[in-house]
Amino acid sequence: MKPREIRKGVQWMGAVDWNRELFDALIPLPDGTSYNAYLVQGSEKTVLIDAVDPTMIDVLKRQLADVKKIDYIVSQHSEQDHSGTILQFLDLYPQAMLLCSSKAKDLLIDHLGIPAEKIKTVEDGETLSLGDKTLRFIYTPWVHWPETMVTYLPEDRILFSCDFMGSHLATSDLYAGENPYVIEAAKRYYAEIMMPFRKMIQNNLKKINALEFDLIAPSHGPIWDHPKLIMDCYEDWASDRVSNLVVIPYISMHGSTEIMVNYLIEALVERGVSVQKFELSTTDIGKLAMSLVDAATIVIGTPTVLVGAHPNVAYAAILANALRPKLKYAAIIGSYGWGTKAVEQISGLIPNLKVEMLGTVLCKGLPQETIFTELDNLAEAIKAKHAMN
Repeated sequence: MKPREIRKGVQWMGAVDWNRELFDALIPLPDGTSYNAYLVQGSEKTVLIDAVDPTMIDVLKRQLADVKKIDYIVSQHSEQDHSGTILQFLDLYPQAMLLCSSKAKDLLIDHLGIPAEKIKTVEDGETLSLGDKTLRFIYTPWVHWPETMVTYLPEDRILFSCDFMGSHLATSDLYAGENPYVIEAAKRYYAEIMMPFRKMIQNNLKKINALEFDLIAPSHGPIWDHPKLIMDCYEDWASDRVSNLVVIPYISMHGSTEIMVNYLIEALVERGVSVQKFELSTTDIGKLAMSLVDAATIVIGTPTVLVGAHPNVAYAAILANALRPKLKYAAIIGSYGWGTKAVEQISGLIPNLKVEMLGTVLCKGLPQETIFTELDNLAEAIKAKHAMN
């Protein structure tokens, strides 16, 4: 794709990666992604903000073919999908200096082999004059690495936000508009990447809210031309508010746990509680992560495998523990043949979830009436707890 003008002297560059299906050997990309770079040409200086993933370097090279001089390259985040090709562009533009936050310098040297003498650090709030345009660098740590920053262009009211408020989405559209499809992709992105740093995001949103901008230009996904839309979403997702929602990730080997899960779902629905169910042998983990953004309660369902939890369930527990959603409550249900330590194992996998445990319901073999009574009691307890939020 060719460069696209955002404002006079400001161009979107980068690559739309329609075919990428996995990120970090972990995160599914059902809608592909993009690696956005931005060229800002002032009356005196020219700056390239971020670069592209190494797999797409030829795309950005073609886009820059007619750009004779770049004075500065800005690395807002040291990860390879943004900075992995910066060394090659420093070779193409030997007069250019690399600008980054103070914490980014060592990462860029260690991870990408960029020579220290080519790096100039900028402080939080520092400005750079390009002549008729000004860049202001604002530290936004832990969105989602400790060294991240955003770049503000006040004359054109643009916030270049890097990963902050991005979306893994391959699209020919330059702008997000008010498309709910883009909001869904942004929520998936938040859930998979940003959610563990929710408290830090709250602090960074306060810094961003002090600025005046009409566009948020992230490094993944389309540009937000209705920035309040994504800002409001982030305010909600990062808040302490939870929904009247129970998320149930589970596996059933011989049907017993499935029976329990289905019974509990009916009991919860009868009590006015919403439920999302995820059968873990086929679940898209991104959708599971998205459901955890708002949920008040997680109920983990597992059969017993060699006295412990099913490996897929253990993986889901580890994932939830890593993502640190704002859950308030948790419970464990499941089944076993002759003995089990699944509850102890799962409980040990989720220390980061600061939840109140509402109990466990375990059955030997097929569930009987006493088990259904326990599940009714669990549903009642969940209803009561949700009414308090």
